Amino acid sequence: MLQAVPSSSELDDVVDTTGRMRAGVESVVTGRPDLVRTTIAVLLAEGHILLEDVPGVGKTTLAKAVARTIDCPVGRIQFTPDLLPSDLTGVNIFRTQTHEFEFRPGPVFAHVVIGDEINRASPKTQSALLECMQEAQATVDGRTYPLPRPFLVVATQNPVEMEGTYPLPEAQRDRFMARLTVGYPSVESELDMLDLQETSDPLDQLRPVTDAASVARLIGTTRRLFAAPAVKRYVVDLVTATRQDHGLRLGASPRAAIQLLRAAKSVAAMEGRDHVLPDDVQQLAEPVLAHRLLPSTESRLSGRSTSDIVADIVERTPLPVSAALTATASRARRAIG
Repeated sequence: MLQAVPSSSELDDVVDTTGRMRAGVESVVTGRPDLVRTTIAVLLAEGHILLEDVPGVGKTTLAKAVARTIDCPVGRIQFTPDLLPSDLTGVNIFRTQTHEFEFRPGPVFAHVVIGDEINRASPKTQSALLECMQEAQATVDGRTYPLPRPFLVVATQNPVEMEGTYPLPEAQRDRFMARLTVGYPSVESELDMLDLQETSDPLDQLRPVTDAASVARLIGTTRRLFAAPAVKRYVVDLVTATRQDHGLRLGASPRAAIQLLRAAKSVAAMEGRDHVLPDDVQQLAEPVLAHRLLPSTESRLSGRSTSDIVADIVERTPLPVSAALTATASRARRAIG
């Protein structure tokens, strides 16, 4: 029996909760509604976010604001060259009173983990996050400990500061569902920012609007959204095109296709729809795919970025002809459920 798509009340819950979360974050991160929406969408898709931009544009502020809208434990890690894997995952401490080892969990044992300047840590420490991000578990001294659900890693890095940094390997970049750039605000937004933060930090006034259990429920609702076969084929066509493009020497992985569809479901749910449209996929193609790709030598020499290549692929890939039937198929799916 096919699983029924979410009911109207379940979708209303997603729209209401995510709307309050977005309003809270936007009260701190002004002038970037699309950035905030994508960040919340990745949270609902059980992904992880890489915030990459120049210093001082609000990457850490965005991560903190998202964390504060959820009433749950938050871990923050300032990555440095001398950081050890055990500083993330935790250590076993020998207790002389009991003559036994006691496990002290590290900051990754939180629902939201903020990793500041992740590319400043050594590859050995960076790799400690791989198991946590992919398997939602951490192994310490041969014993595996489950991480809480939901589990979101929001990592930041400054691409212009190269001294004392270690570029993230392709395997770890592929673990991040989306790479987002904050960018400089508009003149009006920057003026509003000056007024807002002239005498106080708006983060101090930000209060939780939901909790971890509610977010987990919303994630379950989002997963059940309906995606028509034509929409799934469209996702695969986009990913396949990255593997065949002559401007790239490494295309997107199958994991990228899975995460692109999950992120598209989140955007659809936040808009109150029980089905995915090709527009949802198009909006997320660049943030979900671009950071996983490696440009060819010719592309680098010509100044053509992976984001430019993804935009070209989206433009030339035909839309599914049966997309207009998605809503009808969704209603039929509801009847089956």
